Amino acid sequence: MNMSASERIRIPARVLLSYVVPVISVGTALVVTLESGPAIRHSATLFFCSVMLSSWYGGLWPGVFAALLSVVALDYYFIPPIYALGIGLEELPDMIAFVATAFYISWLNGSQKRTKESLRQARDELDARVQERTAELKATNERLRLEIAERETAQGGLALAQAQIARIARITTMGELAASLAHELNQPLGSIVMSGDACLRWLSAKPPNLDEVREAVEAIIRDGTRASAVLVRTRGLLRRGERLRERLDINDVIREVVALSDNELRRNRVSLRTDLPGNLPPIVVDRVLLEQVMLNLTMNAIEAMRAVSDRARVLRIRTEKQPSGNIFVFVQDSGVGVDPKHASRIFEAFYTTKAEGIGMGLTISRSIIEAHGGRLWAIANDGPGSTFCFTLPIGEASKM
Repeated sequence: MNMSASERIRIPARVLLSYVVPVISVGTALVVTLESGPAIRHSATLFFCSVMLSSWYGGLWPGVFAALLSVVALDYYFIPPIYALGIGLEELPDMIAFVATAFYISWLNGSQKRTKESLRQARDELDARVQERTAELKATNERLRLEIAERETAQGGLALAQAQIARIARITTMGELAASLAHELNQPLGSIVMSGDACLRWLSAKPPNLDEVREAVEAIIRDGTRASAVLVRTRGLLRRGERLRERLDINDVIREVVALSDNELRRNRVSLRTDLPGNLPPIVVDRVLLEQVMLNLTMNAIEAMRAVSDRARVLRIRTEKQPSGNIFVFVQDSGVGVDPKHASRIFEAFYTTKAEGIGMGLTISRSIIEAHGGRLWAIANDGPGSTFCFTLPIGEASKM
C-alpha cells in the first residue's frame, strides 16, 4: 500500500516522541525527588509513575527505557556512593525488584495499548462494513419495493384462483359427503321410526294415552328437524360463502346431545357422568355440525360398552378451558377400548371395525373439528376403555 510523504514522516516522529517521553518523565521525577523532603527522597514512587506514564504512552519498550533511566538516576543520586555508578550487594535485591516491577508495569500497559489499538482498528473496519452493508440494504429495499408492487398486482387474481381451487376440492369430496350423509341421518331417522311405533302403540291403547302420543309426535318433529338441519349444513359445505356459525356455550350443545341420547343410554344401561363448568367462554361454531360430532362420539362410546358385562358401563363427558386458549372436550367410556393395531387407522375414510359400519363417522367428525380450527384424537385410558378428545379455539374459528 502506497503512503504519502506526510504519513512516512508521521510514523518515525511518533516513535521518536515515545522515547522522548521517558527522558522527560524520568528527569521530572528526579528533579521533584531531589527537591522534596527525606520521605520522598528515599522512595522510588515518582520513578514508578514515570515508568507507567512512558509505557502508557509508548508501550513496552519506552516503559523499559524509562525503567533503565530510573535505575541509573537512583543509583547515581540516591544510592551510596552518591554521584557514582555502582550497586552494592545490599541494594541489589531492591533494584532487581524495582526493575522487575517496572518491566511488568510496562508490559501490562503495552498490552493494554495494543488491545485498544486493535479495538480501534476493528471499530473502524466495522464502521466501514456497516456503511457498505447499509448501502447494499438500501439497494435491496428498493428492489423489494418494486417486487412488492408487482406482487400486489397479482394477489387479487391469485386469491380468486385459490377460492376456486378450494371450491373444486370440496366438490371432489361429494362421494365422501354422500356416505357421511347416510351415516349421520341414520340416527335421527331411526329415532323417528321408534317414536312413530310408540305413537301407534299409545293410540291403540284402550283408552288412547294422548299425553304419551303428544310426546312421541314432538320427538318425531324434533328428530325430523334435526335431520333436515343435517341436510342443509352438509349441502352448505359445497356452496360458496360463509358457513352459518353462531356464538354459543359448548355445554349447551352437549346437554342437547345428552337429551337426544337419553333413550340409548337407558336402553344400554349406561351411567352418564358430566363435568360441565359454568364459566367457560363462548365459542363460534356451526351448532348442528358440532351436535353431529358430539352425537357420533357419544353413540360410539355407547356401542363400545355394549359387550361389557363384568363392570359398570360409565360414560363421562367433561369440558375445560386450557391456558393455551382452547376449549377441551373429553368423551370417555369404560368399554373394550381401541385395539392398538387399529388405533392409527380409525380416522381413515371408510375404515371400520363394525360389521354394520361404513367408516365415515370419525372421519367426518375430525374434518368438522379441523374446519373449526380444532383437533380431534383418541387416547387409551389407564383402565378399561378409551377417551376421544377434541379442542376448539375460543372466539372466532378459522373458516371452512
